[in-house]
Amino acid sequence: MASRFKKTVIRPVRDFLIYHSVHSIFVLSKFVPRKLLLWWHGVLAIFFYYCLGKVRRRIIRHLTIAFGPEQQEGEYQQLGKRMFVSFGKTLTDYMRCWKLTTREQFSRYFTYEGEENLKRAYEKGKGVLCMVTHTPGWEFSAFMPPVLGYKTMGVSSRIKNPALNKLMINLRESRGMANITRDHCYETLVERLKKGECLIIMIDQDSKKIRGEFLQFFGHEAYTPIGCTRLAMATGSAIVPMYTIRNDADDTYTFKILPEIPLEQCDTEIETIRYNTQKHNDVIEQIIREHPEQWVWMHERWKTTPEILHKYLENRRQAKEREKSNHS
Repeated sequence: MASRFKKTVIRPVRDFLIYHSVHSIFVLSKFVPRKLLLWWHGVLAIFFYYCLGKVRRRIIRHLTIAFGPEQQEGEYQQLGKRMFVSFGKTLTDYMRCWKLTTREQFSRYFTYEGEENLKRAYEKGKGVLCMVTHTPGWEFSAFMPPVLGYKTMGVSSRIKNPALNKLMINLRESRGMANITRDHCYETLVERLKKGECLIIMIDQDSKKIRGEFLQFFGHEAYTPIGCTRLAMATGSAIVPMYTIRNDADDTYTFKILPEIPLEQCDTEIETIRYNTQKHNDVIEQIIREHPEQWVWMHERWKTTPEILHKYLENRRQAKEREKSNHS
């Protein structure tokens, strides 16, 4: 009874309030001067950084994993705070820019570097795997290729809040990005890549639900999705890294597109997958080293271990067997 009440009453009310709260922020942001909003959200970001002790300690722990012990006292504290502020201000601009859809409109805030790399790869006609890094502006990075005029699709997991899920899909589609749901989408991605489309793909976060390999990231094993390499092997698509950084000096952004990473063949399929995915990790690591305050250090990048993965896969196997037994 309690479960049914939660599903039929509490959850819809909660989803309604969350959606309209988020939507109201998008709308109200148009009526408040940008500089004032950026300043205020920067202050809020610092406030939450110091209030969220668990998150702050996680950030510092991850910076220590990546770069080793601090060279000077408070170095990682300041770096984490700068990342939080960058994240807060980028979110502010994402809300303010929800009506912008064209290159000309975005050019008020963005400069573009290396578009010739994407153009060259796109003109091959075999598709482009746009390997996006999780800087605070990753959502800008995701829809920037279609804004620049390249036919693009993105894969997303369904948000449990139906209205919020629809809002996010509409924001992407309004910029020209086709939204593909994650469930059983591999064949669809292969087919559309072979037709020459771009695919937004991110491999710099930990997820044991996605097929991956344990590879080096900042000198430590990190469970890394291998879908980018697998798709390149299946389609011949070019792999082009790209990312957005925020320029604190003038509150603008730079969307950077790096040269294509060539796919190299090894003796076996798994060796090819591991070797090339490691190259992708190395490129992402170099981007982060150049802009350490611009990556989401609160993410548990090194969380999954071989033991955790084995336990997860075994539990999933047993669950499928129980489900199969119940239906038989």
